[in-house]
Amino acid sequence: MNFDVIVIGSGPGGYVAAIRASQLGLNTAIIERESLGGICLNWGCIPTKALLKSAQVFEYLNHAADYGIEISGKTQANFEAMIKRSRGVADGMSKGVQFLMKKNKITVINGTGKLVKGPKVAVTDAENKVTEYSAKHIIIATGGRAKELPNLPIDGKKVIEYRKAMSLEKQPKRLVVVGAGAIGVEFGYFYHAIGSEVSIVEFLEQGLVPREDADISKELNKLYTRKGMKVYGGWAVEKVDTSGKEVKVHMKNRKDGKEETLTCDVVLSAAGVTPNTENIGLEDLGIATDRGFIQVDTHYRTNVPGVYAIGDVLATQALAHVASAEGIHCVEHIAGMEVEPIDYNNIPGCTYCSPEIASVGYTEAAAKEAGYEVLVGKFPFTASGKAKAAGAPEGFVKVIFDKKYGEWLGAHMIGANVTEMIAEAVAARKLETTGHEILKAIHPHPTMSEAVMEATAAAYGEVIHL
Repeated sequence: MNFDVIVIGSGPGGYVAAIRASQLGLNTAIIERESLGGICLNWGCIPTKALLKSAQVFEYLNHAADYGIEISGKTQANFEAMIKRSRGVADGMSKGVQFLMKKNKITVINGTGKLVKGPKVAVTDAENKVTEYSAKHIIIATGGRAKELPNLPIDGKKVIEYRKAMSLEKQPKRLVVVGAGAIGVEFGYFYHAIGSEVSIVEFLEQGLVPREDADISKELNKLYTRKGMKVYGGWAVEKVDTSGKEVKVHMKNRKDGKEETLTCDVVLSAAGVTPNTENIGLEDLGIATDRGFIQVDTHYRTNVPGVYAIGDVLATQALAHVASAEGIHCVEHIAGMEVEPIDYNNIPGCTYCSPEIASVGYTEAAAKEAGYEVLVGKFPFTASGKAKAAGAPEGFVKVIFDKKYGEWLGAHMIGANVTEMIAEAVAARKLETTGHEILKAIHPHPTMSEAVMEATAAAYGEVIHL
């Protein structure tokens, strides 16, 4: 019952932290109340990408003639089969995490963990039996859940969150998505691609992906509207009426006060995530929080000795790779290693709608606000031979450099497979690579990644293919 490290929660922060702790010779246990892998693996990152791939394949089939391929008969989306495939992918990945736990000799404790004085962890199992476990170091990695808006109570039937959105029994004919961040635009794309009528409502005036660079947001707004989705940027949902057969979404324009009502079968609440920090014993130990988020130092130590926190319970970016990086850093610090604090301005963000979005660093507006004199370059995929050959000419790469020193301040991409391209910018910024060095680094032809070099050339007035 005694360990060096106990991790509460087995998401991409928790299970990664546990594996790294075991690698460093620490006797480790992990506590999980549902399935190993947490929300990301079971209900987030992985199964949503499986659904999005099904939608993309369906779109390819419907546009096969564009590639010189004739398909006789009508193609049809099998919603139940898509959901089943997605769940199968998630289940397989969860079993993979089970294997990793055994391989790394990590003790898996099934149940709900709660911090108690000691500090220790009291675990309640499925039969309501409570067992206490102790460790020199306890890491809280309980993750987050869908945020519920006051005017949009989630009932799991007519108003749903992302977990239900990927396990519905029946495809809705009309869907209203409230919130246009990554979750909102990904599900909006999926359901529209397979035939649902989709409307997306966003509180912020910028519309789709409002936290991204303004040019990226503008481009996705244009492309989604062209696809046939209705986008409402700068609208507030006042109330939702679920009393009848149809759902009525009453909303008001924040700029001119105009009111409008959308009628649909299902509303997806995609207003972000909130931390799972209730009922885990924080108050009993006096662990400091702010707006529900646990407060930590640069090594993820709380104000209570021996207790740490990582992932979505912190006010850092709610991304799987952030949680993993925080978990590794935390454990390496526990093991006495010299570790460098995470640079949260060099965290890549990826959105897997179609076209994809990827970004890192400053937006153009944020760079100027920070006092930089900037060089900005853009290269559209309409000018990319590889993109045109692939039938994916939508989007562009935008890069931002500091004019004085050539520092790579930010990169923003929208287009096919850009989530695979953003790592170049992340690595280069980590290595303090300048714009001239990117420009002189020979990129292979024909590739989508050439657009990074071309955009850099555009920033320095040396672009060839525009």
